[in-house]
Amino acid sequence: MNKKNSLRILVINPGSTSTKVSIFEEEKELFDKTISHSKLELEPFKRVWDQYEFRKKLIKELLEDHNIKPTSLSAVVGRGGLFKPVVSGTYLVNEKMIEDGRNAYGGEHASNLGAVLAFGLGWDYHIPAFIVDPPSVDEFEECSRYSGLPEFPQKSLFHALNVKATARLAAGDLKKKLEEINLIVAHLGGGITVAALKKGRVVDTNNALDSGPFTPERSGSLPMYDFAEWCFSGKLSLDQVKKRMVGGGGLVAYLGTNDAREVERKIESGDKKAKEVYEAMIYQIACTIGTRAVALKGKVDAVVLTGGLAHSEMIVERLKEYVGFIARILIYPGQDEMKALALGALRVLRGEEEAKVYPQVVE
Repeated sequence: MNKKNSLRILVINPGSTSTKVSIFEEEKELFDKTISHSKLELEPFKRVWDQYEFRKKLIKELLEDHNIKPTSLSAVVGRGGLFKPVVSGTYLVNEKMIEDGRNAYGGEHASNLGAVLAFGLGWDYHIPAFIVDPPSVDEFEECSRYSGLPEFPQKSLFHALNVKATARLAAGDLKKKLEEINLIVAHLGGGITVAALKKGRVVDTNNALDSGPFTPERSGSLPMYDFAEWCFSGKLSLDQVKKRMVGGGGLVAYLGTNDAREVERKIESGDKKAKEVYEAMIYQIACTIGTRAVALKGKVDAVVLTGGLAHSEMIVERLKEYVGFIARILIYPGQDEMKALALGALRVLRGEEEAKVYPQVVE
């Protein structure tokens, strides 16, 4: 049972082959479980969106099996998807958001299910449903939107949930308000985004899917002239090109693995190729951090490293050598998306901020 008058939040984070479920009582996580989905189970569903009823049923069964009563819940919050560009914050899930998720407005992605799962469970349990800082958070300054061709404006698509949550942690450790400081936050994972935060707003960042440094499994920015010729060579379909860029690029393309720990073991055993490729990835991350310092005109209170790769001493130490001159470096290894989602809902339920209505775009 939850304490009298305490807020209890159901948190849902759908991934491509799993659904993470947590229960938070205020800031404390009471329960967490990952529901795995086999390839055989997901095979009947043509689109990610079609998995909604299947995943919702499993979540409800999980709660019942662990005697978690709907009447004990204050709200449900899901991971945000690839929606319209919006300002940062916590959003009430509404029909417009559901429609954009159903139509895959920003592309097919498992995170699109977060909003509809929260909405469906919230409807059944008679509690409010939220999402927090979806990847489509857009706080760009106008100069950041230009690419070089008007047909292809730069898009704000990044690990907004973890970047914003980690920035709040950094501000707390610096004993300042987020709105008072400038930060460079590098989310280092299977995808990498390096964001410049000016007084709390992400004024520039690379698109996590198709630009910036190469990553364990993504190609990052490419030589465009050669890339255009490759695309029109007739050797690959559009789908094959996209899969090569996202999922088959980076460390996977060069070394056949997306596991940084495996690469580091190869380096320790004397593999020169592995060392060269790994160093190149770190170098590109460092160079991208440098460009974000320019976006902030050199006024940087801290460079913040987060995500799974921030667990690597090798990566952290090399990045310190490259970018330590810019500002102090703060390390927050891994990412706690479940807590970040819960805290976003709590801020609204406590009246610390007002829930936004989708779509709420930057003016």
